[in-house]
Amino acid sequence: MSELIKAGILGATGAVGQRFIQALENHPWFEITALAASERSAGKKYENAANWRLEERIPDSVKDMEVVPVDPKKVDADVVFSALPSESAKNVEAEFAKDGFAVASNASAYRMGKNVPLVIPEVNADHLGLIEVQQDEKGWDGYIVTNPNCSTIVMVPTLKPLMQFGLESVNVATMQAISGAGYEGVASMAILDNIIPYIGGEEEKIELEPLKILGEFNGAEIVEADIKVSASCSRVPVTDGHTEAIWAKMTDDPTPQQVKDAFLNFNPKLGDLPTEPDQVLIVRDEPDRPQPRLDRNMGKGMSITVGRIREGIRYTAMGHNTIRGAAGASVLNAELLHKMGKL
Repeated sequence: MSELIKAGILGATGAVGQRFIQALENHPWFEITALAASERSAGKKYENAANWRLEERIPDSVKDMEVVPVDPKKVDADVVFSALPSESAKNVEAEFAKDGFAVASNASAYRMGKNVPLVIPEVNADHLGLIEVQQDEKGWDGYIVTNPNCSTIVMVPTLKPLMQFGLESVNVATMQAISGAGYEGVASMAILDNIIPYIGGEEEKIELEPLKILGEFNGAEIVEADIKVSASCSRVPVTDGHTEAIWAKMTDDPTPQQVKDAFLNFNPKLGDLPTEPDQVLIVRDEPDRPQPRLDRNMGKGMSITVGRIREGIRYTAMGHNTIRGAAGASVLNAELLHKMGKL
């Protein structure tokens, strides 16, 4: 792995695009060779095109790079990380895959596609077998791999270890950070001193995506898990970090201690991937944890923190929505693809 893989970022000027730059800066396997964005940004230096919002300064390695159009003929890369809006990702990602690129997408456009892997590496790495199915059916030289919605990815790693107890149904109430809507996604006068009990399309995603992720790959398709998920999603005045109150019903009716042990023992190793956290699930015993401000950066933002495990079974989970729930998830997928020899 001495030769760096050329990486491009689609939608590089937005909030998730900036997180991709942060995740790939000084990466031991990938080198940013292309930053692509809309026509109004193309042709500009990146520092002039992007309204940089992260606490760290724009890396010197990208600030003078010229932004190129979102066009496979203009992007010099082997793998592209997509932070595109879903409406444009539908056509653009397919064009890149057709032209031979590996597309690691954070967009929702293809997540539920029958032949598109929807992957959390610690949960369902075997679903990457769908790549060959996708290429055969589409006739593409490249392929698309997706990561889940930011709220789904906080919950599903906690559900995987509960499958051993006969997981039947899940109810979840999310308290989602404003960064999930982008920098200008929620007006300050709407969210300050307030909670907005509706996020368009979010409940449908968190109710459907886990069934695919927790399903079984039979060599040709995913057989979805037989689990009922019901969600209620709210936007809260927190900058980063989605918090979720989860109720899980299981046929074996495990005790809180058994559930805690299952969480603690769930730590599949992917093989020293650079973005892989030391511990996937971190369990806190304090009665008032997890909290976004205190726990969102655990595992460099890639761990999910769990607490308040009670009879029922009821518990609280929290994760960083723009790192684990977005850019970091796509980068981890690409690292696993590289380790598997698919880049």
